[in-house]
Amino acid sequence: MRIGLFIPCYIDQLYPGVGIATYELLKKLGCDVDYPENQTCCGQPMANSGFAHLTRGCDKNFISNFKDYDYIVGPSGSCVLHVKDHLNSTTEVQACQKIKHNIYELTEFLTDILEVKALKSKFPHKVGLHNSCHGQRGLGLSSMTERNLPAFSKVEMLLNQVEGLKIERPKRNDECCGFGGTFCVFEEAVSVKMGKDRIAEHEQNDVEYITGGDVSCLMHLEGILKRQGSKVKTIHIAEILNHD
Repeated sequence: MRIGLFIPCYIDQLYPGVGIATYELLKKLGCDVDYPENQTCCGQPMANSGFAHLTRGCDKNFISNFKDYDYIVGPSGSCVLHVKDHLNSTTEVQACQKIKHNIYELTEFLTDILEVKALKSKFPHKVGLHNSCHGQRGLGLSSMTERNLPAFSKVEMLLNQVEGLKIERPKRNDECCGFGGTFCVFEEAVSVKMGKDRIAEHEQNDVEYITGGDVSCLMHLEGILKRQGSKVKTIHIAEILNHD
C-alpha cells in the first residue's frame, strides 16, 4: 500500500517533530510513505467559521496531492474529520470520494488497518490521556461516557503496548479542553477556563505528560500549562509510539 502523509499546516509550522515522528513510526511498521510537498491547509479554519464555500482552492489542492494514494494518514483527528466531512469537488468527484473513504487519523490507521498488536516503544512515564472531541465524537476513536455502550479506546490500545508507560485518566474522561478551533479566539475566556479545568484534573493525578491525538488540543493545554508554571508537559501520541 502507498500512503500519503497528511501533515496539517499548524503541525508543519509549529510542531514539525510530530510530523517527523508520524513518518518514522509508519516506516518502522513497514509502510511505504510519501510526503506530498505541495500540500497546504485543508481548509478547516474557514469551515469552522462558517465559510466552507471559500475552501475550494484548498479542496482542489488536497485532491491534487493525495488522489493517487491507497491511504492518507494524518496525526490530527480534527483535520482528518474535516476532509471526511467537507472535501468537495464538482470536477473530480470520483477522486474526492476515494480520498474521503481512504483518509485515516493515525491511531485509527494503526488499529483498524495495520492492526498493530505489539510495539517496540518505551516511555517510562506517568501520562494523562486527553480525548479530543473530533477524534472521539467524530471519528469514533473511543467510547463516550454519555452513551450506555461497552467502553473502548483505540488510543489506549496503542499506549498499553508501550513499555513503562502508565496511563492516568481524568475524572471527566471525555470533557472538551476548550480549544475548539476558532472558538478559542471568539470565546477566549470560556476556552481558557475549560482548559484550566482539564489541566486541574490531570495535575490531581500527578502526571508528567498529557498526550492525545490532536496537536491543536495539546497546543491549547500547553499554553495554559506554561503560563501557570506547571512542570507537566504535553506530547503527541505519535512521539510516544515512536519513542525507543
